[in-house]
Amino acid sequence: MNIALIAHDTKKELMVQFCIAYCGILSRHSLCATGTTGKLVQEATGLSIQKFLSGEAGGDQQIAARVGCEEIDLLLFFRDPLSPKPHEPNEVNLLRLCDMHNIPVATNIATGEVLIHGLERGDLDWRNIVNPKTR
Repeated sequence: MNIALIAHDTKKELMVQFCIAYCGILSRHSLCATGTTGKLVQEATGLSIQKFLSGEAGGDQQIAARVGCEEIDLLLFFRDPLSPKPHEPNEVNLLRLCDMHNIPVATNIATGEVLIHGLERGDLDWRNIVNPKTR
């Protein structure tokens, strides 16, 4: 599965800790991330991560483009709901694309836990049937 990682600045450490905890599961999948999040997670875990631009520089748009091309199967996007972001319209567009393409999304650690355990159990294997591609 292709998994995308995004975290707002106040949630980056949470994303790092989440990826450390689930490194074994994540290591069996292809990961991509916005720039800073990807760098921090890769340094902390040693996971191989394709890094895009930072979110503010358009990294979330790069991931949105991959969602639109059916190249992402799961999005972990740890958001800070209390701090408005200047590029928030891009984030809304990304979430809309995920809804349109039936991409499971976690916007917080609670949902992230559910999705990662479902991934481990094989609950998301339907993605391989719906979008049979060489992954």
